[in-house]
Amino acid sequence: MFGFPNLGDMPPRVPRRVSVVSTERLTPHMVRVVLGGPAFDGFAPGEFTDHYVKLLLPDPQAPDKTRTRTYSVRAWDAEAQQLTIDFVVHGDTGVAGPWAQSAQPGDELDLLGPGGAYTPAPDADWHLLVGDCSVIPAISAALPRIPAGTPVHVVIEVDGPEEEQPIDTPGDLRLTYLHRSAAPGEEPELLAEALSALELPEGRGHVFVHGEASSVRNVRKHLIAERGLDPATMSISGYWKLKRTEEGWREDKAEWARLVEADVAAV
Repeated sequence: MFGFPNLGDMPPRVPRRVSVVSTERLTPHMVRVVLGGPAFDGFAPGEFTDHYVKLLLPDPQAPDKTRTRTYSVRAWDAEAQQLTIDFVVHGDTGVAGPWAQSAQPGDELDLLGPGGAYTPAPDADWHLLVGDCSVIPAISAALPRIPAGTPVHVVIEVDGPEEEQPIDTPGDLRLTYLHRSAAPGEEPELLAEALSALELPEGRGHVFVHGEASSVRNVRKHLIAERGLDPATMSISGYWKLKRTEEGWREDKAEWARLVEADVAAV
């Protein structure tokens, strides 16, 4: 039977100096940035589909300093040595979004990675992938690995229909986009409530749930406590937390993990 590691491979601590090759606005709130350069020599994402890199971005409050931000790898072109990252942007809020929407070819930054921990189990009877818009890149990278004909449910929370993106897989895809009625992270029950009405196939599934921490916690509790799914068949991660920077979320994450386990300890 299949499983997955609890912790992903940690990115190497030697930064690579890379440059922007191109940018593209995919939706009103998502910008694609392609990075390249000779520093990608030896870059090897390997077997996982949830690969991530750490970007050392200029600090808007102190341009001579950098802030580290973690992003999923949307695609890696080994021949061209180009890495694609999709950024969620909401105006001038944050560090990475404003950088991405103003990025120009030739702009440089340092990058650490890759790390990763998940890939769809080829022997699973079905798959479930769940998240908000920040998780579309990782979900999109995973779907091509699902065997032809295998049932795969994908449930994604976005701002509205203009933020929906086409996704594809050899599997038997059942795609649901949920439209928020509030700002990102302010409806932590939205995904769990949608899943409660979802009929999952028989057999042993493989589950991927990433996104805003409170939402992920609710989904995990539903799947384990109410559905009776095995935690060993799940990749669970709170990518980010409402009203917390990445630095603050790193400080909170151990306590979040404790609470997540306590939610289902008696199940």
